[in-house]
Amino acid sequence: MWRRLRSALRSLRGSPAASPHGGGGRPPAAMERAVVRCVPSEPKLSLRFVLPDGSARHMQRDQEEPLGRALARIATNAAKGQGKAGKKSKKARAEGGAEGEAAVPAVRLFSRDGAAVAEEVPNAAAWQDGAVLHIGDARYRVERNPPALTELRLPRSLLAGFPVCPKVSAEFAAPQHCLFRWFREQRPAGGGEAAGEAWVETAAAERVFTPSNALVGLRLKLRCTPGDGEQRYGPALEVESSGPVEAGPGACTFDARHLYTKKVCGHGSVRTVSYNILADTYAQTEFSRTVLYPYCAPYALEIDYRQNLLKKELAGYSADLICLQEVDKSVFVDSLAPALDAFGLEGLFKIKEKQHEGLATFYRRDKFSLLSQHDIAFSEALLSEPLHKELCEQLAKYPLVQEKVLQRSSVLQVSVLQSTTDPSRKLCVANTHLYWHPKGGNIRLIQVAVAMSHIQHVACDLYPGIPVIFCGDFNSTPSSGAYSFISSGGIAEDHEDWVSNGEEERCSMSLSHPFKLLSACGEPAYTNYVGGFHGCLDYIFIDRNALEVEQVIPLPSHEEITTHQALPSVSHPSDHIALICDLKWK
Repeated sequence: MWRRLRSALRSLRGSPAASPHGGGGRPPAAMERAVVRCVPSEPKLSLRFVLPDGSARHMQRDQEEPLGRALARIATNAAKGQGKAGKKSKKARAEGGAEGEAAVPAVRLFSRDGAAVAEEVPNAAAWQDGAVLHIGDARYRVERNPPALTELRLPRSLLAGFPVCPKVSAEFAAPQHCLFRWFREQRPAGGGEAAGEAWVETAAAERVFTPSNALVGLRLKLRCTPGDGEQRYGPALEVESSGPVEAGPGACTFDARHLYTKKVCGHGSVRTVSYNILADTYAQTEFSRTVLYPYCAPYALEIDYRQNLLKKELAGYSADLICLQEVDKSVFVDSLAPALDAFGLEGLFKIKEKQHEGLATFYRRDKFSLLSQHDIAFSEALLSEPLHKELCEQLAKYPLVQEKVLQRSSVLQVSVLQSTTDPSRKLCVANTHLYWHPKGGNIRLIQVAVAMSHIQHVACDLYPGIPVIFCGDFNSTPSSGAYSFISSGGIAEDHEDWVSNGEEERCSMSLSHPFKLLSACGEPAYTNYVGGFHGCLDYIFIDRNALEVEQVIPLPSHEEITTHQALPSVSHPSDHIALICDLKWK
């Protein structure tokens, strides 16, 4: 990545932090820069500047150290620099006497109002933004914690018609305050090779750029200037794409759905999405390519390709809440979180125990703020939390089932959100992915029991009476015990799912929960469609006492789903289908 990341960071000499577009001129006083990084949580501050002889200096000093010691060290460094310069000049040696000797320059620090800063003042308090450092005749303007980029990265795969969302990490800056300039490669004249690198600036000046078909075959370059929202800007960085823009797949399964979700819904409504996005860790196995998805073109199973589709699909739903399952940790950190952040969504992640994938919940920042998180791993919670003591004791009567339950890595993500416009409106948003095995109905019933007890603790004890939205891949059809338990509020001890894996694993319990939950999107014919199976496994359960369904976004047609036989495909990034509905408070 560093080979492709080219710094447009001019040398510290004459590159003012307040020049957002990186113009070539110095400030009127031609003052140099002394860049100070001082963070309260760290014991040392750093100081960077360029001496008059052109040598760069990077010093680390204790924040509590008296300023006088730091100034003395700067003076010593400056004298050494002059001495080294003297060695290179016979004339300097003839005029200056002994080789390497140089006068120690006067070094002082002055505050913004021109007063000398006392030498006993601690470094952390002395080096303030706008102060002026004198090293002999040279003058340096102190820039304390100027905006700086720590990472700038473009996706490896670029498709025409699909949003390009860079990963932007910054210090003392925020992506929404940064300046973005997008460039495209100059197309070689006459179809031959270009004589040298040439870039043409596009009209785009936003964080997200969607290349047109006209850019197919050309690489992209992004120049980003970090800003802090207070008219302070740091040095720009540039990054070039590793490959050219490629042609998109044409029509996708979600294009027609986007017609219903062009705009974010009003403050009284909550557009909610639940989606198992198919973890890369499962899509890229030999078993997946040859047995599970043999009908899918191998390139369409690659994570870079699927991420293009996913980002466009999710961004186009203009959602307020998105609950995702099978999210690779690296996909969340490097791809989805940066991309959805650019569309106004904040992300939370919960990894499965001993796995590389987990759950992600995103919420729209201008509609909700996060009050608290209450995530659990089912097996750990069952053993350690008093809340589940009775269930744990019942389960102990069935050691075979107990062992299987405790071996599972499944987790539950629970987030409490508060409306930014009406603080009295809060939501308990739960997200899960239950055990997958077709004969694991009894295991899923136990997992649901733990989930409902935990949600009850959050929504009844910690935040009494707040509405619940429970999303996920439940790996349960509408005829299953898990679905019946969630939607009816109870499960009988003689339900057939207690013997889903035979009599030897019978596990009979009578369980209940206090919620009145409704499947907001009903019971579609299928939400998972692969070569050997199709069925409804995913749901958005809502608190029917507090919430009602405004609209359900239609699922893709059967013809769209089966255009390439099954899912995933070149036009659909997962083997599941996203559920989307608009909810409103009653």
